[in-house]
Amino acid sequence: MKKAILCAKNLCKSFSQGGQETQILKSVTVEIYEGDFTVIMGASGAGKSTLLYALSGMDGITSGELTFKGQSMNGISENKMAKLRAEAFGFVFQQTHLVSNLTLFENVAVAGAVGKNKNEKAVREKARNLLVQMHADNAKDRLPSQVSGGEAQRAAIARAMMNDPNLIFADEPTGALNKSNSEEVLNLLTELSENGQSILMVTHDIKAAIRANRILYLEDGQILDELSLTSYCPQDVKEREAKVNEWLSSLQW
Repeated sequence: MKKAILCAKNLCKSFSQGGQETQILKSVTVEIYEGDFTVIMGASGAGKSTLLYALSGMDGITSGELTFKGQSMNGISENKMAKLRAEAFGFVFQQTHLVSNLTLFENVAVAGAVGKNKNEKAVREKARNLLVQMHADNAKDRLPSQVSGGEAQRAAIARAMMNDPNLIFADEPTGALNKSNSEEVLNLLTELSENGQSILMVTHDIKAAIRANRILYLEDGQILDELSLTSYCPQDVKEREAKVNEWLSSLQW
């Protein structure tokens, strides 16, 4: 039986502009399971990224309940929320947000300095090992401006893994990459998933979505449907794409 690591109940998010309230998320109830590679899909403006940021505590909610590993995330202080994000969550965005005046190695290592492990030697060793694992070690001493988009994103994944996160949040991680770099980044995320890493990813790309074992479809701020898939296998790509395409077509995507 799957164990829920993150739970949202009746999650709502709205904002006011010009005296008019706009609701982005509408009573979203969802559980994210430990060890799953979960993807959120939906049309532009459906609220995919808003839901990702709300679930991660990066963005506040208007109402509803949010729990992580059975503990409420409602009403905790910003300092405690920041500590939770630093120690339990990893983040990978479309833009890498690497610090421009730090090398790739330094960008990864600095994440460890604010996380669980304060031992400098251990932090540096882990940063080196992660860059090797993410195939970015050849560029470890270069600045973000001196490397390719793929190398930068692989370093960003290494940074996200620095504190052994319970859950990785990924927002369109291949959106700014070419085909070959996208494939390599997806391979790395798939490998992490196969090793038990829990991942929640927003994407509009079917080739990225088929890496998941669960796809949630968001429409107008609500989860309309979900699709379960078997574990990813490269030999089954065409069948997986066909299944996802058929499902999305039924939802008029």
